[in-house]
Amino acid sequence: MEPASTPDLVTALTACIGPGRVITDPVERALLSSDLYAEGATCAVAIRPADTAGLAAAVALITHAGLAVIPRGGGLSYTLGSVPDTGRAVVVDTRDLAGIVELDTAGMTLTVRTGTTWEAIDAALAPQGLRLPYFGTFSGRAATVGGGLSGGALFFGTARYGAAADNVLDLEIVRADGRVLRTGQAAFRNGKPFYRTHGPDLTGLFLHDGGALGIKTEATFRLIERPTHTGFLSWAFPDAASAAAALSGVGRAGLAEEAYVFDPATTARGMAASNLASDLRRLRGIVTGQGGLLAGLRAGTRVVLAGKRLVPAGCHSLHLVCAARTAAALAADLDHSARRLARHGGQEIPNSIPMGVRAQPFDNLNGVLGPQGERWLALNAKVRHGDAQRIIGRFEGFIAGYRERMAATRVSHSTLFTAMNTHAFSFEAVYHWPDRWLPMHRATADPAFLARLPPDTPNPAGAALVAELRERTLDLYDELGVASNQLGRTYRYYDNLAPDTRALVDALKTALDPAGLMNPGVLASRRVR
Repeated sequence: MEPASTPDLVTALTACIGPGRVITDPVERALLSSDLYAEGATCAVAIRPADTAGLAAAVALITHAGLAVIPRGGGLSYTLGSVPDTGRAVVVDTRDLAGIVELDTAGMTLTVRTGTTWEAIDAALAPQGLRLPYFGTFSGRAATVGGGLSGGALFFGTARYGAAADNVLDLEIVRADGRVLRTGQAAFRNGKPFYRTHGPDLTGLFLHDGGALGIKTEATFRLIERPTHTGFLSWAFPDAASAAAALSGVGRAGLAEEAYVFDPATTARGMAASNLASDLRRLRGIVTGQGGLLAGLRAGTRVVLAGKRLVPAGCHSLHLVCAARTAAALAADLDHSARRLARHGGQEIPNSIPMGVRAQPFDNLNGVLGPQGERWLALNAKVRHGDAQRIIGRFEGFIAGYRERMAATRVSHSTLFTAMNTHAFSFEAVYHWPDRWLPMHRATADPAFLARLPPDTPNPAGAALVAELRERTLDLYDELGVASNQLGRTYRYYDNLAPDTRALVDALKTALDPAGLMNPGVLASRRVR
């Protein structure tokens, strides 16, 4: 845990970014060198810059000294994207690179520093009657723009508008040598950030790169007017196949802003994790978010009457959020959605889950642990809607062979399906197991929540099985040729590239980072035991 850096390096970095922004404390360095799945080699030093100029000077200094640079956003990942392989590294904590640079309401663009959270952006836009099309993740209270664009952030707004990367226009990037690069229209002489594809899409080169090509410091997004009418629909299906078919039907039609399916295990875990404080928070959001006190009270009453008996036992539940500018348009979308869902059987159920989620989209972050303190690991795969049944069936067949070993080591699993735009189906396998908590779990969850949980105890057999399941799940994904988000050091992006495409990626990396010091190893899988 001793710093590999010399006092001279710390002094020089302090001169670049200011006092109090160079982190040498071993406990904090260990925290910043971990994520929610693994602890890495503790970095030599960490920095927390507050502006692009200081960061650029620091990065040039670090790489000149031969140390790796590891960009880090909120740290709420499971993919080792900001987990160093070596102690000869400097972690760049970007959370103080935060705030709005420009809100252009006439031009409908927003430029922010990339340490800004999705929650902060939504709070700033709401009084203006505006919104990002895709507007954040479940972890948006702490997840940052830079992390979301380097990974593959999705959820709120995704069924209609895609992921974060589908809505960004312009980036500012600090390269490995400290030079600052602009993409989009702002890269042109006399240009301003508002348009992405004047010529080759240079912005796209730096998206979902895991920070391998540079550190994102600013991003410009397009805006939409905030919808004035929002409605919700929930439906229960007897099995995964029918729920997935219904989800794809709605997804292809572009009827919803969010469309997702919980399996029975996810629903049960979510209900078990609920408590009076969070229920009241969500209820308050429901009452105040329905466009009128009377409508809000009616909606809140329906939620209270439904209680926690929302989904019939053993059913997969599908949840939709529709949004429109008029009540008539919303009613038409809800009716059309219901008719499409009915084609696949099942039954309508109380819509409390999507209503509650939207009422408090950026809730506390206690969900990094399960209701009994168990850890979890998610592995994402995107396929065409037409291939959804295949991946579900193959995964169910694969996991059946592990049931006895999983039961013996207290490992369980769940799945989440999500619609993306009109053309993509997102499948997510999630593994749950009791184990010792990592530094990020303790730093993220509320202390009062942690105090209510059973004490964490090591479960080496469970952890080893999860590591094996992780690799075998990735094997399945590779066999099926899926796409994934938040590649980090988990998914086998590089190894699966066609040779000519891999050569192009190599050339790009060499041009931008000839010494290979910008987040080395990211975009290639790393085994964790």
